[in-house]
Amino acid sequence: MNLKEIKEIINLMNENELAEVELETEGTKIKLKKTSSGVTQVVHAAPVVHGASAPIVSSVPSQSAPVETTSGNNGKKREEIKSPMVGTFYRAPSPEAAPFVAVGQVVEPGQVLCIIEAMKLMNEIKSEIKGKIVDIKVENAQPVEFGQTLFVVEPV
Repeated sequence: MNLKEIKEIINLMNENELAEVELETEGTKIKLKKTSSGVTQVVHAAPVVHGASAPIVSSVPSQSAPVETTSGNNGKKREEIKSPMVGTFYRAPSPEAAPFVAVGQVVEPGQVLCIIEAMKLMNEIKSEIKGKIVDIKVENAQPVEFGQTLFVVEPV
């Protein structure tokens, strides 16, 4: 793990108001913890000497996705729910689980729409509006960019 990656983790901690993150990847284990003054310190960083293991994943608070208003072919207003971060898009909480939402489904504010994995952190993306899902613009397990349209919703 290089200094750039550690700085990215610290930025994610600050953006998501995390007090502590522990991560194990590619033979390195690192634990970052904020002090009472808000300064992030490296508590432990050492090479891992045992065999390959699964990465340690910390959850972060849920996020609401940015919304942009457009008009559909039928003249109805449509909202585009966009990705608030770069990462990998997941429609369901696990491979064998049902998707959070489907086309035609009505969603409520605060309802989980998807998960975006960023740097081994699973971020629940929640709806800010009530509406019917008209289109899902991203395939499961595909990378997404910041500001990329994930869902198209007709407000109800």
